[in-house]
Amino acid sequence: MARKVSRLFRIATGTAALVCSTLLSAQTALPPGAITMVVGWPAGGPSDSVARLVSAQMSKTLGQSIVIDNRAGAGGNIGSDIAARAKPDGGTIMLATATSHGLNSALYSRLNYDPIKDFAPIGLITTSPGVMLVPKDSPYRSVAELVAKARAQPGQLNYGSGGVGSSQHLAGAVFKKLANVDVAHIPFKGTAPAMTDLMAGRVDFIITTGAVPFIRSGKVRPLAVAAHQRLPVLPDVPTFEEAGVKGFYTDSWYGLVAPANTPRPALEKLNAALNQALRDPELQKQFSEQGSLLVKPMGVDEYWTFVKRQMPSAAEQVRISGAKAD
Repeated sequence: MARKVSRLFRIATGTAALVCSTLLSAQTALPPGAITMVVGWPAGGPSDSVARLVSAQMSKTLGQSIVIDNRAGAGGNIGSDIAARAKPDGGTIMLATATSHGLNSALYSRLNYDPIKDFAPIGLITTSPGVMLVPKDSPYRSVAELVAKARAQPGQLNYGSGGVGSSQHLAGAVFKKLANVDVAHIPFKGTAPAMTDLMAGRVDFIITTGAVPFIRSGKVRPLAVAAHQRLPVLPDVPTFEEAGVKGFYTDSWYGLVAPANTPRPALEKLNAALNQALRDPELQKQFSEQGSLLVKPMGVDEYWTFVKRQMPSAAEQVRISGAKAD
């Protein structure tokens, strides 16, 4: 009997030690102090907005603040290069986009980072179709009117973007191709300055995500949505298909990555915090009001499969547009 009790005691002691070890591992998966989230775009744009919304919610779960570090330039490549070379301990993460982990590989003949080999996956945040916006005083009330003007006066109209290689740049280039129009591209150092010039009437149109707040400001008007269906938040705005531009869809996405070789426990902890944030009704409401689409929370590996699978379609989008960044 004593031998049996002793054996049970050893089993219980071992089980308790394993549980304590697991809990300790979860608690120490991330380094202490604030976590840095690198964003390769300026403050005030759609990417920055997504980063700030999700980081605020994740911070509550992690019990650690997440500080946004805007490193704009070169179509997001400056931020990507910095994040790829950060210490791989979970203390630095990056807002990944369809540009950093899709378009840029096809746009640029050479990158200082490899979007797959130099990063480790955390999770998907949201996806968002582009919306064509014109200034509130624009004479164009529909895509058909804008296309008619562009065909009548080739090269006279222009569209803005957050920079060469940005999702707005590619969306505009694909629109040109599919609508068979000649319009000039004006790259800015981020979406925020591009929107400033659009609202001031110095830019004819832009096709961008995160458009709803600008629409509600009354300073711009939406003409069409690059989605398969109308957005619930913009029920009166037609899709490009309905507006006469067949086959024009954009699906910009936002996710989180970390430097390659970041320990798996750190990735899992960040993924769990992200997915808990995505279940928050208030965050879902904020994303919906911006025109973003809610996504099913993904695990680390499922997200990385998604990233890899969308890269060929991103390259095809670049090929169709004929755009090149260098």
